[in-house]
Amino acid sequence: MPIYTPSLLSVDTAETRRYAGLAKAEFDESSIVAACEEAALLAAPRARWELYEYDCETGRVASDPPFAIQGNSIRKHLAGTERVVFLAATIGEAVEDAVTRHFDEGRYAHSVLLDAAATAAVEQVCDACETMLRPQFAKEGFSMRWRFSPGYGDWDVHAQPDLLRLTQAETIGVSLTESFMLRPRKSVTAVIGLLRGGTAAGKDAPKGCAVCPKRDCPFRQV
Repeated sequence: MPIYTPSLLSVDTAETRRYAGLAKAEFDESSIVAACEEAALLAAPRARWELYEYDCETGRVASDPPFAIQGNSIRKHLAGTERVVFLAATIGEAVEDAVTRHFDEGRYAHSVLLDAAATAAVEQVCDACETMLRPQFAKEGFSMRWRFSPGYGDWDVHAQPDLLRLTQAETIGVSLTESFMLRPRKSVTAVIGLLRGGTAAGKDAPKGCAVCPKRDCPFRQV
């Protein structure tokens, strides 16, 4: 599939506040807005996705070579799906370089806020990709489950090399460190299940924080 480059005209200030751990705190809104504006200016949003047939009984993805999805939470999430979309997205390295520069220059608060804005930005890129894909698959009679990334629930991050292979993530500049962390750091890989049937299918399934066992996470929404 071609590289998808959505526009990122603004970054969500509410999500930035949450990622910065300030969801319930009083904080200068203008500082958050400034970080979001800088993130939007520096971001180079890119995404790539690939579609595969999927056997939900065995967890087998019909790739070459085949890939078996392991993990109770991800297998449960994909129950009933016939196809899967593997997605890789990034906003590039410029924002995280700026985060480091601000920190080194002693602008610690802005550095933290910019890092949070960068996280919000890459999630917006993923959201835009889903929005673009949804009507395409709806025409074929499929509804989309929400995206699920390694690290959610019990889906191990050691699956990352396969996700990079399945998405050809190197074409958008995404790679892995030896500790299985994505590089650039503000990047995401995920799988989206396609369920044959009505558009409402799977809408009430728990998502994101609801399936994550890290109850003490400061970013937790539920």
